[in-house]
Amino acid sequence: MAIPQSFLDELTARCPIEEVVADYVPLTAKGGNLWGLCPFHSEKTPSFSVSPEKHIFHCFGCGKGGSVVRFVMEAENLTFVEAVRKLAARAGLEMPEEDQASQARRAHRRRLLELNRAAARFYYDTLKTPQGAPMLRYAMEKRRLTAAYIKRFGLGAAPDSWDSLIRAMAAQGYEKGELLEAGLVVAGKNGGVYDKFRNRLMLPVIDAGGDVLGFTSRVMDDSTPKYLNTPETAIFKKRGILYGINFAKMTKRRSLLLVEGNLDVITLHQAGFDNAVATMGTALTQDHVRLMGRYTKELVLCYDNDAAGVDATERAMAVLRDTDFSVRVLQLPRRRTESGELVKQDPDDFIKFQGPAAFERLLAGSEDQTAYKLETVAAAHDVGTDEGRVAYLKAAIPVLAELNSPVEREIYAVRAAQRAEVSKEAVLHEVEEFRRRRSRQSRRREERTALTPLANLQPKARELRYEDPRSAKAEEGVLRLLFLDHTLLRLCGDLRPEDFSSPLLGKLYGLLLNHDPPYSPAAFDDQLTGAEADHLAQLLQAPASLATGQRAMADYIEIILEHRADAGGERSSESELLALQQKLKQKQKTEDTK
Repeated sequence: MAIPQSFLDELTARCPIEEVVADYVPLTAKGGNLWGLCPFHSEKTPSFSVSPEKHIFHCFGCGKGGSVVRFVMEAENLTFVEAVRKLAARAGLEMPEEDQASQARRAHRRRLLELNRAAARFYYDTLKTPQGAPMLRYAMEKRRLTAAYIKRFGLGAAPDSWDSLIRAMAAQGYEKGELLEAGLVVAGKNGGVYDKFRNRLMLPVIDAGGDVLGFTSRVMDDSTPKYLNTPETAIFKKRGILYGINFAKMTKRRSLLLVEGNLDVITLHQAGFDNAVATMGTALTQDHVRLMGRYTKELVLCYDNDAAGVDATERAMAVLRDTDFSVRVLQLPRRRTESGELVKQDPDDFIKFQGPAAFERLLAGSEDQTAYKLETVAAAHDVGTDEGRVAYLKAAIPVLAELNSPVEREIYAVRAAQRAEVSKEAVLHEVEEFRRRRSRQSRRREERTALTPLANLQPKARELRYEDPRSAKAEEGVLRLLFLDHTLLRLCGDLRPEDFSSPLLGKLYGLLLNHDPPYSPAAFDDQLTGAEADHLAQLLQAPASLATGQRAMADYIEIILEHRADAGGERSSESELLALQQKLKQKQKTEDTK
C-alpha cells in the first residue's frame, strides 16, 4: 500500500517517537537524547538511544534503528502498513484508502486465518465423533484433561483419513491452493494433495489476539514424528509464537512459566498454573523474549530434567542474559517407579503423581540463574575429591564473575566456597582476578578495533559493506545534511544516485530526489529492508551542524565526484581514511565552537 507522505508526516507528528518508545522501554534523559535498555537484544548497560529532535531511535549495541514506524514494526513484528495502522489508531487518524494490491494482501491474510479457524472447528467437532474417540480417550484418560479444558484449548481430532479435511473445507468454499498455503495439506507426487494431519490429537495454536495461526499435534499410533507442527507459512512463524499466550497473558501471577510441551501447558493451566506457555519445539528466541516482555519481566524456566532439558535451559538463559528479566529455574526431581528405577518427569508427570500443591511448593523454591548454574557445575564434578573440587571451582569462577553486584558475588562465593571446602576469600580473590583478566582482554579488543579505521567506517550489516569507504563517508554527509535542511539540495547540482559508490547510499539519495521535502525517515520505511533502515538511522544519529553546512556539502560533493572519476583506480588507503576522519573531527570542533 502506498501511503501518502502527507499522512506519514501527520502521523509522526501526532506520535512522538519518545512517547511511543516509552510504552515499551523505560527511558532516561541524558545529553539531549533519551536512553534505555534495547528491546531488540540483551544488555544491562543502556545503549538504546531515542532522538526526539531527529525523530529516530538507534541502538549502538545491535545496530537497529529508524523511525517511529520502524520501531513499531520491529517491536510488534508487523509489516509497514500494519505498523502505520496501529499508530494511526493510537493517534485517532483514519487510514488513507488502500490501493488494490494492499487490500488484496490484507484480504488474503484474513482468508488464511479464517481457513485455520474453520479447520480448528472441524477438528474440534471430529473429536466428538467415533473417528475422534481414540484422541478423546487419550486426552481424558492418559493426559487426564477435563472436558472443560479440552473445550477451553479447542482440542480436536484429525481422522485417520487422507482427505477428510480437504472435503470438509471444500464444502465451505476453500480451495486446495489455500490449504497448501496454510500448511494444512501436502502436495503428492501425482499433482494431488492430501491431509497433512492424520490420526492425530490436534491443538490449535492461537496468538495473543485470538487468531488461529496453525496447529500442533500428537500421533495416536507408533508412527513418526510423534509431534508435528504446521510448517512455516505466511502467518505461522515458530520463532515468535508462544503456545498458551492467549490465556497466560491474563494470569494474575507475576511471572510466566516456560515449559517444553504444549500438552504440559494445558495440564498446568488445568492445575491452576495459568501462566504456563511453551515454544513451538524451537529454542527460545529474542522474538519470544519480546513477546513475553509485554506482559511480565519475571520468568520461570521449567524444562525436562534430562540432558536435553539442561542444554535447553542453558541456551534459554544465554538468550535472557543481560535482559531486565528476573529468571528462575524450576528443576523437577526424578520419580522412583515401582521397580525402583529413577525416571525423569515433565510437569504433566509431576502434577499427575505429586499434585498441584507439590508443584506450587517447588515453584516457590525455584532457583535463580546463578544458583542453578552452580548446581549444574557441581553435578558435573566429584567434589568429594581434591581434583574434583579444584575442577568445580575452575568452572564456578566464570559463573560468579558474570555477576555485576559485589553483594551477589559474595553471597554466591560463600556457597561455592562451602561446596569446595575452601575460604570465601580465596574464591572472591579468584573471581576478581578473572574479572580483571576479562576486562584487560576486552580493552585490548576495543583498542585493536579502534586502530582499524576500515572496520570503524563500515556498516554493521555485511551485505551493505562499502567498497570505497572514503567516498561513502562523504555520501553519508550529503544525506545527513539533506535530512537536516532540505534546501541544501540546491547545492547538489547534477549529483546523481549513480555517482555514489555505495548502492544503499545512492538508493537513499534517489529516494530523497523523488520525495517532497522536508524529509523524514518514516517516508522510506516501506522501501527499505531492516538492515537498510538500521543503517540510515545510524548515519542520521551521527552529529552534524548546519552552521557550515554549505561548505561541508561542497566538500562532500567534491570527494564523491573525485572518486567517481577515479572509479577504476585504486581504492582509498587507510592513511586516506584516517586523514578523512581527522578532517571531519576538526570540522566538527570548529562548528562546535561557533
